[in-house]
Amino acid sequence: MTAPLGRIIIYTKRLEQVAAFYCKHFGFKELRLTGDRIVELIAPGSGGNILLHPMGAGRKEGQTLVKLIFDVEDVEAFCQTAKNNGLEFESIHSADGYSFANTKDPANNSVSVSSRAFVKR
Repeated sequence: MTAPLGRIIIYTKRLEQVAAFYCKHFGFKELRLTGDRIVELIAPGSGGNILLHPMGAGRKEGQTLVKLIFDVEDVEAFCQTAKNNGLEFESIHSADGYSFANTKDPANNSVSVSSRAFVKR
């Protein structure tokens, strides 16, 4: 039996800013159901969706040890396009035949783009 990952929840006090970030920079589409406090971000292609959940009192944003990794074939090109759209990534790193770069979303969650999925194994 298998159970593929379908969604990731991000708890945030900045629903609008975080939704705009993932839609603008990673191609997600926003879905809001009447009466639902969760904002679902629909992944482009067949990727996993992101659920944005209002954060409860007493929790700190960016506190959870999670990093969202987006697969891109050309990390340098992606980072340049992101920069042109107002998103700065840290330095591009190389590791075992692939490259990656890191940034943060508006709620201070770790986000990375990586070409690891495209390495010939």
